[in-house]
Amino acid sequence: MSTLLTRNKDGILVIYLPDVRLIDLSRIEALGSELINLVNKTEQQRFVLNFQNVSHMSSGMIGKLIAFAKKCEAANVALRLCGINDNIHKIFQVMKLEWQFSIETDEEAAIASFDKKGWFG
Repeated sequence: MSTLLTRNKDGILVIYLPDVRLIDLSRIEALGSELINLVNKTEQQRFVLNFQNVSHMSSGMIGKLIAFAKKCEAANVALRLCGINDNIHKIFQVMKLEWQFSIETDEEAAIASFDKKGWFG
């Protein structure tokens, strides 16, 4: 049974993490599996992972996010993260992970970022 909340917005799969605190190891394992299964089971090629409900996250969840990002990359799925609070953003900075993820302020900005062109486009 999936506990991730998802919706399709203009051909983009928006994924909401329902937990406020992502610190329980068994819950993190379950969420990691659900995220990987989304890549395996959907035809959509653009994902937004929305953290708007999350206030705390352990390093174990960071590991699941890295695995999810790698799975997305291997499947040619574009991934954006959004709604990350300051505490979690600091974790990304300390762990020097900002380069691995495309992070937008909110869901609207994340969806719009898929349409952005390169420097010369």
